This record gives sequence, C-alpha cells and structure tokens, in this order.
Amino acid sequence: MTVAVFGAALAGCAAGGGEPRGSLAAPPPASASASAAGRPAAAPTLAAGPGGLTPVFERASATRAKTVALTFDADMTADQGPRAARGERFDNPALIASLRRLKVPATVFMTGRWAEEYPDQARSIGRDPLFEIANHSYSHHAFTSPCYGLPTVARQAMRTDVERAFAAFRKAGARNVVPYFRFPGGCYDDEALRALAPAKVTAVQWDVVSGDAFARDGDAVADQVLAGVRPGSLVVMHCTRSAAPVTEQAVRRIVPELRERGYRFVKVSELLKS
Repeated sequence: MTVAVFGAALAGCAAGGGEPRGSLAAPPPASASASAAGRPAAAPTLAAGPGGLTPVFERASATRAKTVALTFDADMTADQGPRAARGERFDNPALIASLRRLKVPATVFMTGRWAEEYPDQARSIGRDPLFEIANHSYSHHAFTSPCYGLPTVARQAMRTDVERAFAAFRKAGARNVVPYFRFPGGCYDDEALRALAPAKVTAVQWDVVSGDAFARDGDAVADQVLAGVRPGSLVVMHCTRSAAPVTEQAVRRIVPELRERGYRFVKVSELLKS
C-alpha cells in the first residue's frame, strides 16, 4: 500500500501540496485506550509517521486485486442547527437504503454534529455490519487555513474536536466505529498531524474525487468515478442531501458498472490490510 505523510495539504486542497515522506510500516494492534475511546481494537491502523506525526492513507496502490472503497462524508457543521430546524436535510436515507439494497460495504466519515442531529440514523449505520463509521471531526471546521472558506479549529482544540465526535457516536449508540479521521475539506498540514497524534487515528484521504458536492448531474458524477477508479482506489463522496443531491443516483450506476469490470467493494478497514 502507499501511505504518505505530507508536509502540507494534498494537492487540490486549499492549503497547497507537499512532498511524500516515505512509506510507513503496519503498527502493532490498537491499544486498549482506543477501545475506551469508542473505537474497536481490531480495526487496522498505520504506524505514526516521522516525528510521531499522524499517518495518512490515500489508496492501496500495491494491490493488484480489484478492490475499491466507497467513502461518504456525512457533513454538518457545528453552527448549522438552525438550518436543520428550518427543514434543510443534511442526511441522505435514500443513499444508505440503496447501499443496503445493492449490498455495498462502505465507510461513512461522520461529523459529531451530524450524529447529534440524526442519532437514529447514526445508530442504524453504526450497527449494520455492512458499514463502519469513521471520524470527520465534530464541527467540520478546518484544521488548517485557508480551506474553502471553512472556519478554523485552534491547534489546541483539534484533538478535543476529534474526541468530541467519537463521544457523539458513542452517545448515539453506534458500535462499528473505526479509528480513522478525515480532515474537513481534505486540508491539513504538519501542525494538524502533530496535534492529532495523541488521538492515535489514521488520517484517510482519497485518490478519486467524485465531484458530487453541489452537483446536479448524477451521470457526470458516475462518469468521473468510473474514469478514475483503479485497483485499491478510495473514492470520496457525500451523504448529505442538501449539498450532494445526486449521489444516490450516481451510486446506482457506479456499483453495477464496477462490478461488471470485476471490482469488489470493501470498507476502508479492509483496504488498509491490502
């Protein structure tokens, strides 16, 4: 697998790109403290990077197996409660229903605020063996700046923000929670990686951008994913109806076409073992 710890945000993120700093060996099994934080000890993670930085995983490039991980960001910022109260929907039950109907394993990167707004859905997703819940922060604020106009989490609050999200998953009753973290906007730097090191999470990025955010053409989203997937790919999509209204439509086309090509869908935890 290819694992890189970057000195700045990924190319395409607002904070600018950095150079890879080498592959990381697989670590020993997760400690009991991970279980205490609401994360199963059995989930594979990566060893800390140079200088103890949080490791970053973006795809299993060493594998020749036709595996692909579909990941869905369940975004909701800490200050969007009033919009939800007015009827804006930050969930997407139809998408989850389609994944179940198609029997597609997936990893949902959930914010703590989303879990608080939709606890029944968080519990349902987090108890279904088809899925696993990973951490997308509590607030969906940026961990470096600039990052697509997102407010920024202070360095001293970064770990607390992540742990607050894990606490929200536990409160909702989710069980299939894994020690993976996705930076809001995909934006990070060494300072953020250093701040999160005590949380003992593996940061998970992607190599295929679906383009589903604010898209209105499901076929265009499907075309972009189908053109980008390679063995070991990790696709980023969204589970937020108001911001990604055509994702479910795209998935209904992506899944059968990739299966026709011989691909098998896996969760991030399986892709990390490749």
